[in-house]
Amino acid sequence: MEIFQIVVLALIQGLTEFLPISSSAHLILPAEVLGWQDQGLAFDVAVHFGSLIAVVTYFRKDIWLLLRDGLGGLKSRQFSDEGRLAWLIVLATIPVGLVGLIFKGYIETHLRSAAVIAATTIGFGLLLWWADVRGARVQTLAQLNWKKALVIGGAQVLALIPGTSRSGITMTAGLMLGMKREAAARFSFLLSIPAIALPAMLLTYDLLALESVPWGDILLGTLLSFISAYLCIHFFLQFISRIGMAPFAIYRLILGTALIWMIWG
Repeated sequence: MEIFQIVVLALIQGLTEFLPISSSAHLILPAEVLGWQDQGLAFDVAVHFGSLIAVVTYFRKDIWLLLRDGLGGLKSRQFSDEGRLAWLIVLATIPVGLVGLIFKGYIETHLRSAAVIAATTIGFGLLLWWADVRGARVQTLAQLNWKKALVIGGAQVLALIPGTSRSGITMTAGLMLGMKREAAARFSFLLSIPAIALPAMLLTYDLLALESVPWGDILLGTLLSFISAYLCIHFFLQFISRIGMAPFAIYRLILGTALIWMIWG
């Protein structure tokens, strides 16, 4: 990959990984417009790790409490809000882990078309808007129970379909269950840690099997993805309660329409 291509795609991936606007749709656009080839395994590893480092760094204090109280609760059999949340994250991760392992090959072969991404970008964008308007937006993370966590985890399975947006569908599910915007976003970001870490480890295993590894490209992609993802998380949580999901839903409609025009125009 050329340096310019690495910079553009890494910044796009970092920004769109956590915004509810679909990273896969955004990676198709520059490839179609500029005629770029597939970014390859090394780039996938780089941006996954960049995004993972960003979310772990941003929520480092929360993660420490989750680990401490989650594991400590097993011993004392008394769970604080953080300890209970830790195990709810584990529970919500199980569906996407199982489905991803079973259907990974089918999804990559049959569902990575521009037509599928355009449809899911628009369809789940409208669903996000509806959930934001109709949701009660009263519940906090402390009120999340195992049934609701499992519903959000089940919704995350849909993110295996390109164009859905992992953050978008989990926030949509949270809003539909009555969660506040910031609570839905926060749970979505914490839930992203195992969701990103698992495929990152699998991709790294595949990468190490290659004879030649472009470590320079990986380091640059990781750094840029980290910076853009960290800033995205920070500003999204700062403003989401005020701006709501409507701007992101509208943007998804425009993006999906642009993809349709590119396919059939």
